[in-house]
Amino acid sequence: MSTFPTTLQHCQALDTVDALHPLRDLFDIPAGVIYLDGNSLGVMPKTAAARAAEVVTQEWGQGLIRSWNTAGWFSLPQRLGNRIAPLIGAGADEVVATDTTSINLFKVLSAALSIAAQDAPQRKLIVSERSNFPTDLYIAEGLCKERGYTLKLVEPEEIAAALTADVAVLMLTHVNYRTGAMHDMTAVTAAAHAAGALMVWDLAHSAGAVPVTLKASNADFSIGCGYKYLNGGPGAPAFVWVHPKHADRFWQPLSGWWGHAAPFAFTPDYQPAPGITRYLCGTQPIVSMSLLGCGLEGFEAADKLGGMAALRTKSLALTDLFIQLVEERCQGYGLGLATPRAHAQRGSQVCLTREHAVGGSGAFAIVQALIARGVIGDYRAGDGGIHKDILRFGFTPLYIGFEDVWNAVEHLRQVLETGEWQKPEFNQKHAVT
Repeated sequence: MSTFPTTLQHCQALDTVDALHPLRDLFDIPAGVIYLDGNSLGVMPKTAAARAAEVVTQEWGQGLIRSWNTAGWFSLPQRLGNRIAPLIGAGADEVVATDTTSINLFKVLSAALSIAAQDAPQRKLIVSERSNFPTDLYIAEGLCKERGYTLKLVEPEEIAAALTADVAVLMLTHVNYRTGAMHDMTAVTAAAHAAGALMVWDLAHSAGAVPVTLKASNADFSIGCGYKYLNGGPGAPAFVWVHPKHADRFWQPLSGWWGHAAPFAFTPDYQPAPGITRYLCGTQPIVSMSLLGCGLEGFEAADKLGGMAALRTKSLALTDLFIQLVEERCQGYGLGLATPRAHAQRGSQVCLTREHAVGGSGAFAIVQALIARGVIGDYRAGDGGIHKDILRFGFTPLYIGFEDVWNAVEHLRQVLETGEWQKPEFNQKHAVT
């Protein structure tokens, strides 16, 4: 791990020489806010409000139904997919933006099980991490009940041993949402294939945060999120990728008219479109799709400054600095590190734990006290066992700087030192934590 000077002035100097720092001006960040929750919801691009107004008042208001053609609405899923493709190591015309991560996972996991049923019908297990994001596990659980499979959950260190001759699909999230731990995509995919299993990757905490190599890693299926690091707005469309060798093998299960080979022929029978287009289903949410396009502009600007490689270098520097400062300045307050120190094993977030005392860890209240100060991170509850309560901080290098890191840790130190987090208002849980 790199070592940084630990003064505010040196952090300010790092921002001064950071070639990516001007990208911050592309985003509308409220004054006084240090936003470390881009791994849950990205910030708003400055172009988003004007683009939404243009779609609503001009393309819809004036163009009306003509805008499916004149404004290019109809091809938005494919065009956005081609803009996402370089961020995830995919080729042209291999990605579409559509639906949600959960719906897209249902599509690709269904397709993977169909392939497995044809090629190796004796395989009846889906393997995933116990700490995988719950929606992934829920989708898999539902498909297991429907198709007669069993979902086996393991800890990360148990994955290799779990790849037995019974496994049809290994389904993992590339960067763990709780800890920020990152799998070696190439090595894990190779291990799955060596065991005869198909590989499904969820890139919700990877796309736009770390370089991803789907095609080079020979992955089989992948889905990801548009509203986290891609800054597409709340509920932004997700995306789906299928390796070309699989794309035409099976229908995906949601055989809607947008995935039809000739949707405006209006035939009563379903004929799937070739390639990735068959993974579309129904009519697309055009306003949301258009705003996702605004979020991708930040990465296209970053391409001129070194692209994902430069963003990754800065991300690691930011997270190294945060870890170092927390350990230097917040000693003695029961904080631990859940995120791997090794660069190859870390995404773009840092997750802290706090030792439990009588009444709990206080992790939730500490995060709430920070949010009240304008330092926005989030909290993820533990399970009372090996998975502890988490204080979670995402570092989006498009708009986070080194001075932000210093100031965030200083606020954390003050919250802990003063016991501010113990105030009643910081211990009242809301619907969204």
